Amino acid sequence: MKQLFRGGLVVNGTSQKVQDILTENGKILAVGEHLDVSGAEVTDISGRIVFPGFIDSHTHMHLEVSDTVTADKFDSGSRAAIAGGTTCLIDFATQNRGETLAEALQNWHKKTEGGTSCDYAFHLAISGWSQEVSKELEQVVAKGIHSFKLYMTYDAMVLDDQSIYEILARLGELGAIAGVHCENRGIIDARLKELWNKKGGRKDIADYPDTRPALAEAEAVGRLLKIAKCAGVPVIIVHLSSAEGYEEIRRARAAGQTVYVETCPQYLLLDDGCYRREKTEAMKYMIAPPLRKHKDREVLWRALLENEIHTIATDHCSFTTSQKRMGMDDFSKTPCGMPGIEERPALMYHYGVSGRSLTLGQMCRYLAENPAKLYQLYPQKGVIAPGSDADLVIWNPDMEWTISARTHQSASDYNPYEGTKLRGRAEKVYLRGTLVAENGNVLQTGTGRYIPAGTSGNGCVRDNLYVNGEKNADTD
Repeated sequence: MKQLFRGGLVVNGTSQKVQDILTENGKILAVGEHLDVSGAEVTDISGRIVFPGFIDSHTHMHLEVSDTVTADKFDSGSRAAIAGGTTCLIDFATQNRGETLAEALQNWHKKTEGGTSCDYAFHLAISGWSQEVSKELEQVVAKGIHSFKLYMTYDAMVLDDQSIYEILARLGELGAIAGVHCENRGIIDARLKELWNKKGGRKDIADYPDTRPALAEAEAVGRLLKIAKCAGVPVIIVHLSSAEGYEEIRRARAAGQTVYVETCPQYLLLDDGCYRREKTEAMKYMIAPPLRKHKDREVLWRALLENEIHTIATDHCSFTTSQKRMGMDDFSKTPCGMPGIEERPALMYHYGVSGRSLTLGQMCRYLAENPAKLYQLYPQKGVIAPGSDADLVIWNPDMEWTISARTHQSASDYNPYEGTKLRGRAEKVYLRGTLVAENGNVLQTGTGRYIPAGTSGNGCVRDNLYVNGEKNADTD
């Protein structure tokens, strides 16, 4: 049956206008003023904002890490996503050492067999490099994986500079791209050792951020950008957290380099004061890179307002309080990560649009359009236009509510934003034309689908993302 959504403020990346939206069979048929279609089911959304379904392009569901497994598997994690208005997540399928890329992807597809409540795609994290992996990459890209993850730290995942260069060059040949976790492993390991020698242990969580200083991020960002420049390819800096790291990006861009940047709500809204809370509370905020200082938050906000950052993702990597306590005697054994996929849109609306004069178009770009373009899901996802999936978020700008672990969908038993009062929420969420969530309550589960990247029929639209702030500005 045809559905007509009448009278909402339809927001795309560079436009916003009161319009009607006509959908049928999971697709958008038409967008325009005063559409009159007999026989359609009409939903009046006057006074509401309509965003394309949000995309979280950095999640870790069902990840084996730190001798445990994340609290959120794809079932609970995707419910949390859809409840907040995220209709598609992009998770990191991870190649364990010794595995082929095909085996890694097969493992992640198995993790979704219980069903997902939102659509999903995969990046592929590479942990080992060889001629065999280089050859296999062509097959992987042909099957719909166009984005990859590289690590400059972590024993199980770290790659040396030669491998990073060769991988980036190979991805460039294939039209693919890499996002990179930038922290200097040597500095981190040395700082952890120094702390142990000085204090005879690592129990005080307040010491944690100094073991992963902002300069360790900045050094790795700068080194990566020089490697990428030698390889002649663009690159993505994921979960940027620091002013020092951003300055490295600014310098590279000034020299003509193309650098895409992602940050996360936690680096915009929280700071390292969280590590000085009572110990079991402080452990909940142990993430990597760590939370930084107020001045870092201000630099990142300014970059967002000036269109110098491209995506806001969550790095959703959830654990329970019990799992976090694995590091009670040595904080370096604490699983790093926290939930956030459900709260991201509302946090960005409340603190960004209402609090920082972020435009609705910018919110749409950072949470929907840009990730769709960067990861080759556009225009199937990320835009309200004829032919696109009917993923619609009907946003109530006036709804007031409070974040709480008692009501969130994540399997984590805590929420890092507990008690935060917000104004604005996803009132109704449609996945391919079907109402799947309302006011934080999930109405339908298990309707998500796998979305291979690069199959939307529009080729690579990454070039339509702009690096400099004078471009990518609102036109309406």
